[in-house]
Amino acid sequence: MLKNFFYPLLEDPYRKKDLNKAIKVIRTGKITIGKYTKNFENKFTKKIKTKFSLMVNSGSSANLLALQCLINPYRKKRLKKGDSVLIPAVCWSTSLWPIIQSGLKPVFVDIDPLTLNIDIKDLIKKINKKTKALMLVHVLGNCTNMSQLMKILKKNKIILIEDTCESLGSKYKNKYLGTFGEFSSFSFYSSHQISSGEGGMITCRNNEDYEILKALRAHGWSRGLKNEKKIAKENKHLDPRFIFFNSGFNLRPTDISASIGLSQFNDLNTFISLRNKNRDLIVNSLRKNKIVNNNFYFIEANKNVKPSWFGIPIFIKNKYNRKKIIKNIEKRGIETRPIISGNFIRQPSIRKYKLVQGIKFLNSDIVNNHGFFIGLPTKKINNIFVNKIIKTFEKSI
Repeated sequence: MLKNFFYPLLEDPYRKKDLNKAIKVIRTGKITIGKYTKNFENKFTKKIKTKFSLMVNSGSSANLLALQCLINPYRKKRLKKGDSVLIPAVCWSTSLWPIIQSGLKPVFVDIDPLTLNIDIKDLIKKINKKTKALMLVHVLGNCTNMSQLMKILKKNKIILIEDTCESLGSKYKNKYLGTFGEFSSFSFYSSHQISSGEGGMITCRNNEDYEILKALRAHGWSRGLKNEKKIAKENKHLDPRFIFFNSGFNLRPTDISASIGLSQFNDLNTFISLRNKNRDLIVNSLRKNKIVNNNFYFIEANKNVKPSWFGIPIFIKNKYNRKKIIKNIEKRGIETRPIISGNFIRQPSIRKYKLVQGIKFLNSDIVNNHGFFIGLPTKKINNIFVNKIIKTFEKSI
């Protein structure tokens, strides 16, 4: 961090008891993937109410595994090279690139500026015979109308992958985000609802995908697979400990990160409650200030969403110089960042790879040109802190 902020994006997320769990693992001398990872996976599955969960080294890796599983030759219904995958234009780099890295074609969809999530009307326009999947990004704890979306996907036989990296613990109609799709990804990076330092989780709905994901996570090895003995029997000419049954990566976590992640996951509901209370206090206080309310717009949760807020997304209402206002806010001690990465169509990598040409995404441009977000403390805040935030915004216009 180049300067000191009284309100940084990220506070120290680790409690003494979290670090003590990590120290306990280190002292065993067995720090690679093991029983702590498995324990975390089991508890995650039970709480989120999904079928299968597999911990990986990041949410980005979870996205990569989902797409690689969809094209894998061991999958009965797999996608073919050139099939289209829908993705919102407001997305993260590693929501997008696994689509391309898997030989599939991304088709960008605009967003709804009131929710920051995918615009269902634009999504319908983009569906054609080549459309096989949707990489859906749940933005900052919010989501689109999942009931309407699921009807459209079912009608068109489109596979849903939920990028839930920013929305762990959010619910739509009392059902956790990340349990609607065939695959879902979660991130436990330092600034997220819970943290394991680096780490993530991928979930899926059937055993076939789960077995493929296990192999892909660890080199394509047959180790730990349900039919490991059968594979060994069919390949007697090989050392049964080193049979490479599939293609693969090394995307495994460590038991150190799993122990920290599980320690925090056990208190997820407490974290969500604190963050949501802090968010309401900050936003409601800012709105009560006439100058702030006239110049800034604060995103609310979509209908039927019980959010687990990641941060506080904000729009600059008037035609001010965004860079100047951001500079003024940061100069006075509040750290900011773009909403995800803004309109990803504007990134230089899109031009380099010639992914989009001549198509406008007007709502995503609103996010890009007027939007930003500030962090959300997990620890309880007081009125002195809130008043300092109000004055910072008031003087930044």
